[in-house]
Amino acid sequence: MTETSDVLAAMPPIDKPAALPPIHTTTASPPTGTPASLPPIDKASADIAYIMKLLPHRYPFLMIDRMIDLRYGHSAIGIKNVTANESFFQGHFPGNPVMPGVLVVESMAQTAGALVIESLGLAGQNAHVYFMSIESAKFRKPVGPGDQLRIEVMKDRHRGNVWRFAGTGRVDGVVVAEALFTAMVVGPDRRIGAV
Repeated sequence: MTETSDVLAAMPPIDKPAALPPIHTTTASPPTGTPASLPPIDKASADIAYIMKLLPHRYPFLMIDRMIDLRYGHSAIGIKNVTANESFFQGHFPGNPVMPGVLVVESMAQTAGALVIESLGLAGQNAHVYFMSIESAKFRKPVGPGDQLRIEVMKDRHRGNVWRFAGTGRVDGVVVAEALFTAMVVGPDRRIGAV
């Protein structure tokens, strides 16, 4: 067996995920109903220049413009300002532009990947995060030009360099997509498990 399958085999079975607590966006007291156990915000925001130190992705495949409320090893919110100039709108679909659902999930993965790399102190070290699985992906409403996609990711669990996240995409407070996904962090030397 490979190291990846060893890690996955050692993980306990995954039952239906618990509902995620809301993620608030200020450093003030959490809103009513937010668990008191929510960790404090470690980094209030990260602009596109900083995100590019965390992720190897570049235009046209960098799917987040900004991050806010980073809680290291726990959760973050990514922001994608969807414009009419996005390259994928040329063919998806002419006259009715819709952001492909797989790119909404990719924006979730990039938000989670940037959070993990920042949490591990690997900014600027050319680390990569690779998808291992995507589960329970649901697409509730289309995302189009002019929308601001707000991507909330929260760690479900992690072991070694394998991380599992729950992601939710919202536009104007309305859920447009959600997914569970697992990814592996690969260190700067590109060896599996080299983190």
